[in-house]
Amino acid sequence: MAPITDMLEKYSQALDGWALRTASAMVAEVEARDRKAWLQASADISEALRHEIWTAPTGEAMKALLAEQVTLIKSIPLDAAKRVHELTLAGLENSSRGSEIVAEIKRSGEVSVSRANLIARTETARAASVLTQARAQHIGSEGYIWRIAGDSDVRHSHKQMNGKFVRWDSPPTLSDGTTTHAGQIYNCRCYPEPVLPE
Repeated sequence: MAPITDMLEKYSQALDGWALRTASAMVAEVEARDRKAWLQASADISEALRHEIWTAPTGEAMKALLAEQVTLIKSIPLDAAKRVHELTLAGLENSSRGSEIVAEIKRSGEVSVSRANLIARTETARAASVLTQARAQHIGSEGYIWRIAGDSDVRHSHKQMNGKFVRWDSPPTLSDGTTTHAGQIYNCRCYPEPVLPE
């Protein structure tokens, strides 16, 4: 028996390279199929969302949000121009040196970039929140549970809202005086967890 066992063991070892290549090919094939399936599913979801945004009742909310976002984006250069004008007038009024005014005007670019980043962060979160709200209301949801990001950057007033039920038609006034839904105010990472009708 020992010679047969030895032979089978040697044969098994001889198969190591082949088995590794075969298993790797199998895993690669499964991974490629999975990737293709996920890409197709992602494309289908993206197309369905695009269709929903422009044709379904939820699309009205997204179109309104788009109009607001266009206004915000267009305000960036207008705000910069207004700032330059105010700096120039202030410089004339208090007899500032030209170099000081120039330095402040150059800083206007930094202010504009900062504002653009704030708008991008805020409006991305707000778009997700508004879409969630529109979809939930479309199927009869009356409200949501306020959820927070759960880290140290969460505002105190938002922490106080965590886990509370909020009606879609009545955004809460928080302890800091702001009235807003989850995820719909500057730099907010909170989100609404819809309460769906039975």
